[in-house]
Amino acid sequence: MKIVRYRDAASGQARYGLLEDQTVFAATGDPLAGGLTRGDAVGRMEGLTLLPPVGPGKVVCVGLNYVAHVTENDATRTVPDEPVLFMKPPSALIGAEQPIVIANPNNRTDFEAELVIVIGRETRNVTEADALNVVLGYTAGNDVSDRVLQKKDGQWVRAKGFDTYCPLGPCLVTADELDVSDVPVQSRLNGDARQSQRTSSMIFSPRFLVSFISRVMTLNPGDVILTGTPEGVGPMQPGDTIEVEVGGVGVLRNPVQGPSGG
Repeated sequence: MKIVRYRDAASGQARYGLLEDQTVFAATGDPLAGGLTRGDAVGRMEGLTLLPPVGPGKVVCVGLNYVAHVTENDATRTVPDEPVLFMKPPSALIGAEQPIVIANPNNRTDFEAELVIVIGRETRNVTEADALNVVLGYTAGNDVSDRVLQKKDGQWVRAKGFDTYCPLGPCLVTADELDVSDVPVQSRLNGDARQSQRTSSMIFSPRFLVSFISRVMTLNPGDVILTGTPEGVGPMQPGDTIEVEVGGVGVLRNPVQGPSGG
């Protein structure tokens, strides 16, 4: 099942929909509490204002989870022996086709294509063997990062926490329909391929990450985990278009603009 969230044109409210062959059908219910019931078609996906597929309380992120990415911006880094965790505020979230607004145009600001895990039920101290049983599904994400502030601060919250610095989408694919142990994660800048790797090359697998993070904090329904980006990250400029594609999920596309909209 593919699930989208969109803004209803008449009411302005967020609605869930079911995606079938690029057509969105209105859905009643809540995928985080009992599931969805399919209704009438509301239009093609490209004609709707898409929101992030869920509204998480927490956005948990994993850094340095592909070997080749560990040293591509800092040759002194070593491969971590445990996942490197940080968080983004929910205010950073945007949906597909919404603009990424570069907060500091004079700073290098990079795209980072990522597989994103969506938690389906409250979880604490889940075993690695059972970890994927608490997952609702998966989507694509872009961990937008200000490299100047990241280096200056020594930690990553400000550099990665600006509004619009966490695009998610375009849809959520339920866990029963997607095995993420070996799917491609790719990015394209203005149509040119920049990143291309498979999740099988992660240092820490999605299953391990859910278990590990649940031993640090309670994970609630709708919380998301960005699982790390492969090598090939690079800067974006106003006027660019960045696409993130995760196999089985689809393409998360966002235009890039400056603070004044240009």
